[in-house]
Amino acid sequence: MKNQIILFVLFLAMQSVTVIAQNDKDTEDAKSYVLADVSYISDAVFMGRRDSISVPYLLPTLGYFDKSGFYANASLSYLTRSNESRVDLSLITVGYNFTRKKFTTGVAGTAYFFNEDSYNVQSEILGGITATLGYDFKILETSLTASSYFNDNSDADFFIGLQLERTFYALKKNLLIIPSLTVHAGSQYFYEEYYRNNRLGNGNRQGQGREGMGAGGINSSTVNIQEADQFDILSYELSIPFHFYYKSFIFSFTPEFAFPQSTATIITEEEIFQEDLDNAFYWSLGISYWFYTKK
Repeated sequence: MKNQIILFVLFLAMQSVTVIAQNDKDTEDAKSYVLADVSYISDAVFMGRRDSISVPYLLPTLGYFDKSGFYANASLSYLTRSNESRVDLSLITVGYNFTRKKFTTGVAGTAYFFNEDSYNVQSEILGGITATLGYDFKILETSLTASSYFNDNSDADFFIGLQLERTFYALKKNLLIIPSLTVHAGSQYFYEEYYRNNRLGNGNRQGQGREGMGAGGINSSTVNIQEADQFDILSYELSIPFHFYYKSFIFSFTPEFAFPQSTATIITEEEIFQEDLDNAFYWSLGISYWFYTKK
């Protein structure tokens, strides 16, 4: 079942890529390139949610970006905690971006392959499809995303995100500073599965993740989130990426702040309680190298 869902996600993404690519006529000046990146992120945060134990990753990524707008990349997420070092996640993404004047559109599909011991808040997600529409107003760049994520043993989630950002240039335009504000809204089936199989249930964490909730860990085979099917605002996020370009290298640093919303009501066999959602600060640091391929 897992493999069928993963293949279905990638198939839908490739079908969408093909349809959009047939309408792309502005590729004469574009160039194809390969991008290799190594990044470190201090914690794994998704829709403002995170595990009670930090999930720091070292992420090597390799991608190909065709001048037509098609791209594909693959990455590994290596958990760097001293007592749990392992490849925690590998993923494959295929997508297509199309830009014409001030408009940008795109579609992408991602397949996730988590380690069975992962306690990443996304660890029950098998794949996702995301569509993006953006417009550059010069003083402000906006983008709207719609995405669906397929979870193991539960219904799919649907999310909408709105991002507002502005690009500032310095050092002869070699340094880009891009403050960004993002609002995420959607359902929480992914979060219910995470609680059920990791944080409170009989899964990977075996009931040891109840830190900061005013009670000891429990081990329950029945865990539900009352709001899982509701479409709510999940988080407000502020980030300030810094990108410095030097020849074929890109050096990046991004501090990020997440302000989670819509506190979940957790229902188990033993009790009903509301979780404590804390604001999150995390950051990423990376270096990339890119080169053009033959025309």
